[in-house]
Order: sequence, then C-alpha cells, then structure tokens
Amino acid sequence: MSTFSIHTLGCGSAKPTMRHQPSSTVIDYRGNLFMIDCGEGAQLAFQRQRLKFSRLRHVFLTHLHGDHVLGLPGMISTLGLGGAGGEMTIHTFEDGAKILKEIFGFFARDLPFKLDFNVIRPEEAVILETDSYRVRTIPLKHRVPTVGYVFEEKSKPRHIVRDMVDFHNVPFSMINRIKAGEDFIKEDGTVIPNRILTANPSPSLSYAHISDTVYMPDLAEKIGPVNLLFHETTYLDSHEAEAKKRYHSTARQAAMVARDAGADSLLTGHYSSRYKSDEDFRKEALDIFPNVILNREGLLTRLD
Repeated sequence: MSTFSIHTLGCGSAKPTMRHQPSSTVIDYRGNLFMIDCGEGAQLAFQRQRLKFSRLRHVFLTHLHGDHVLGLPGMISTLGLGGAGGEMTIHTFEDGAKILKEIFGFFARDLPFKLDFNVIRPEEAVILETDSYRVRTIPLKHRVPTVGYVFEEKSKPRHIVRDMVDFHNVPFSMINRIKAGEDFIKEDGTVIPNRILTANPSPSLSYAHISDTVYMPDLAEKIGPVNLLFHETTYLDSHEAEAKKRYHSTARQAAMVARDAGADSLLTGHYSSRYKSDEDFRKEALDIFPNVILNREGLLTRLD
C-alpha cells in the first residue's frame, strides 16, 4: 500500500460539464489529507471517494478564481455541522484570507474547530515543513496571482539489516543513530561500517501541482524532478493562441514541462468544456512525453 496517493475530485475548468467538475485534488500522505483547490461539488466528491473529513487539516488554494474556490464555503459549513474539533489551515493570498473570513463569519459562525489562514505570496518559498515532508510554492503566470505547489518527502532513514545488527550485538539505544548513517564501534574498538548494518533507504516521493498558467519554459527547473506532475492541459495545440491569450497551457506544452523537469509521469486535467474527447489530451501529450495519465474524477494515483 502506497503511503503517498493523489485523489482527483474535479479536473474540469471554469465551466462545469456533465463529465467534469471544477478543480479539486486531495493528497493522502500517510493518512493525512491535504486538499488543493476546492471547486463546487468538492465536498460531495470527497465523500464519494470515502475520504474522512477528520483527516483533512490543510487546504491549499492556487488562486482566487471561482472554479478553484467556491466549494470551500459549503465544505467549511458542513465541517462545522459535523462538530469535529481540531484545527484547519487554509493557505491563500491576503485577499483570499480577507474574503473567506467574511464569508465564514456569515455562513459558518461558531465553528467547533480552529480555523487558521496562512497568507502566501506568488513567490518561491517553503510554506509548510515537518520532519518528514515540505510544501513549497512556485509562482505561475495567470490572470490573477497564482502559485503551484510541490510536495516533497524528506530523505528517509536507512533500513536496518536485522541479522547483521544482531550478529554484531548493536544495542537498541544505537539503532536510530545507525539508521541515520553512523558506523558502530564495538567495545574493543572494532569499527563496523554502516553499509554492513543497513540497506539503502526507500526513495523519497514527490508531487507537483501546476494549475492555471500560461506555458513557462523556465518552470521545469523550478519544479525539479518529481514522481508525478499534474500540469493543467486546458487546451489542445490547435488552440495554442487562445491558450496564451487566456493564460493557460496546451497538452503539448504540459508535456514539455514534464519532460524538461524530469518527471516520472504527467497527470492531465483542467479540461476546457469545448472538447468532447479527453483522450485527445493524452494523445497530444504522448507525442512529447511517454508517461501520461489521463485524469478523471474518482481517479486514484499512487506514488511508489
């Protein structure tokens, strides 16, 4: 079972269709849930995927357009009715914090949990960090201030080789130091190299979420190699001029970013309602990049 997975709640663009809902994605990292954007209907899609509201503690907004935000007042109101305690942090721009505080003050008074706002800026910055992961922002180019998010696991400890640890009588008090890379020195001065006592750690996993943006050739370097890259594919290449005018990207351009960033896989999405076949997005991206996942509501993508 993967400890890092991506749930797609909505992958349409501004105009909802019978096939797609507005933008919303949930990251499940070791049982902790992180939501990126909260378009209309997100809370229903959340429940359809049997996700638990009690595990949702962070909401990251990429920008303040309705198809990425308007599901949030309803979800917060529902959480208030549920009576759950704890706390939640919404990561958004200063204007977003101001507007949402006013909305929640009217529609979601007296919440049973603590609601905080972390004011972010359209810049490269680490906005959340724990012992095991970090979340950083990347500025994007859209019609309003917008950021992408990169979720990265930190380096993991080495694996203990139990037979060798037992053979050399390594005391339990030394195990964490051995996992961190230390050699073991016996009482007689014999040095047991760490490589004998441990095996390489599991690889650290990473996910980048690049929402609404015009194509940015320098974006790949800022993202860096990731296991999975979601990059908006609002338009096909036949509408490249319109994509540029509206500050969006085509499937081909998203594939170029995935290729140049060294991503393992590309996840499509934010499809314009004008297109009747989502498969065309995958086909266009495949001309540039070999590992393309066609996004859809209800999709679960595991990182490993």
